[in-house]
Amino acid sequence: MKEAGKTPGLAVIIVGDNPASRVYVNNKKKTCAEIGMYSEEYALPEETTQDELLELVNTLNKKADIHGILVQLPLPGHIDEKTVLNAILPEKDVDAFHPVNVGKIMIGDFDFLPCTPAGIMELIAESGIELEGKNCVVVGRSNIVGKPMAMLLLHKNATVTICHSKTKNLKEICKTADVLVVAVGRAQMINDEYVKDGAVVIDVGMNRLEDKKLVGDVDFDSVAPHTAAITPVPGGVGPMTIVTLMKNTLTAAKKL
Repeated sequence: MKEAGKTPGLAVIIVGDNPASRVYVNNKKKTCAEIGMYSEEYALPEETTQDELLELVNTLNKKADIHGILVQLPLPGHIDEKTVLNAILPEKDVDAFHPVNVGKIMIGDFDFLPCTPAGIMELIAESGIELEGKNCVVVGRSNIVGKPMAMLLLHKNATVTICHSKTKNLKEICKTADVLVVAVGRAQMINDEYVKDGAVVIDVGMNRLEDKKLVGDVDFDSVAPHTAAITPVPGGVGPMTIVTLMKNTLTAAKKL
């Protein structure tokens, strides 16, 4: 692509000083450099107004050398995330959060997939795990992971159950899962009582304990002996999320 005069370009916007967000942004920037993509970072102060942020998004929408725009979430409380995400051109929305891209995922005719669910699907495929006809349980119903994850599993002919904070008999439902995807944001919530022998367990959580140790939503030590496969935290789903972001940026660059 470079020989043809085009370098895929990614712009990342971070507002405020969230330590976890800073780690993600640094990793994205590093990966862009490693694979030869062009990247721009916009680190804005916490007090940035919504209008200022929208103005920046609008400028990046028009920049010919930027093919992907990513606004790092969460945003400060005074900024409406939905308004900001909707302002990104769908064809530059490499996080696949814009309603146009979400709709395309629903019907199975998409350009981009949300980075974390798509990274998980890649892990499953590379590991040779067959999804057709399997019972898959997704714990968590966020727009970023839970809902799109369920749709992607459905596209592969799995039977999917979505659980959340109001679900009754969570333990019993999780125990039916051939594939269990956990994205709730509660440290080590899922222990061996939730998992049947031979299940595949995918941990999307990223939580820091008081001793600064990074752990997932799954209690790895108690669950791992019962599984056919399990993702660690850190180092499991996280790197795949970044790989998918690069893939989406490349797709956008080819289309624009």
